[in-house]
Amino acid sequence: MTGLDLPRSREFSSQFIEWMRGKGRVLIVAHDNPDPDSLASAMALKHLIVKMTGQAVIIAFGGIIGRGENRAMARELEIDAVSIDGLDLDQFGVVCMVDTQPGTGNNSYPADRPVHLVIDHHPARELCTRCRWSDIRDHYGACATILFEYLQAQQITFGTKLATILFYAIKSETQDLGREGMKADREAYLQLLPLANARILFNITHPKVPREYFSTYNKAIENSRIYDGVLVFNLYEIDHPDIVAEMADFLLRMEGVEVVLGMGHLDDAEFLSLRTQTHDIMAGDVIRRTVDGLGTAGGHHTTAGGQIRPLVGGQSTQRELELSLTRRLLEVLGRKPVRGRRLIPT
Repeated sequence: MTGLDLPRSREFSSQFIEWMRGKGRVLIVAHDNPDPDSLASAMALKHLIVKMTGQAVIIAFGGIIGRGENRAMARELEIDAVSIDGLDLDQFGVVCMVDTQPGTGNNSYPADRPVHLVIDHHPARELCTRCRWSDIRDHYGACATILFEYLQAQQITFGTKLATILFYAIKSETQDLGREGMKADREAYLQLLPLANARILFNITHPKVPREYFSTYNKAIENSRIYDGVLVFNLYEIDHPDIVAEMADFLLRMEGVEVVLGMGHLDDAEFLSLRTQTHDIMAGDVIRRTVDGLGTAGGHHTTAGGQIRPLVGGQSTQRELELSLTRRLLEVLGRKPVRGRRLIPT
């Protein structure tokens, strides 16, 4: 028995496609500094709309594609997406969001403009109730799985490149099904595996990176402090937000560390990443409570992220924020305040 919910996906996609017909150009908004799941979902939704209605579709996002693997993916798979800055938003009759929602703070679509369709696998936000259509499945490990279901339900064929990006999205989002993957993700993963291009996947997962990339590891290690199983690191000034999540994943491998909180500063904003492998800790809830009143945040069981903006100031301001967030995090986790010790003693 398949793990895909094809009846639900067929009914929902048929309804919003029929509603969309004749409404002009379509804008699909991915989250800022998009990851593979966001880009794959956007590409799959574009393919579905073009095949079923023939309408013109534009994919847009804020920020940059920063992580080495993601840049390689965009290049190898010829992902057709543009910066949302400079677009005339009045030209679009339909606005969709994938892997993000109105009011989350992680997309650059103006909050005062309507969003018609939201497809996401994060917990639903209140503003989604104002959208004409929404399909929120927070029990799914990847948003790309939902879009794969739409294509399967509507019997839409697709080529190797779309199959490869969908497969890589599920692979990376669920860490090869080991992190938050469920039955539908496993089924989509297995169906897409023989369709994906192995050479392209190798090029994506083994990208060349600049020398500065390795200095970031050094900075993350030097600026890490451990508080009773909680590791907090501060990268201070960064080139792209994805690097915070990448370092958080790396540092979570340390023995005795249950929770990692990382941060980095870019363009008057502080970007946060939270990681855990402890099943009794809900990362999304923890980071929302940690930044309550300071910024926006959200996530899943083991992975979460947030932003605090504006944050203007140098390293002293960023260090003060680090100490404040550390106190808040320990309080949310129910840990006693303790003096932090460096990961590598100096």
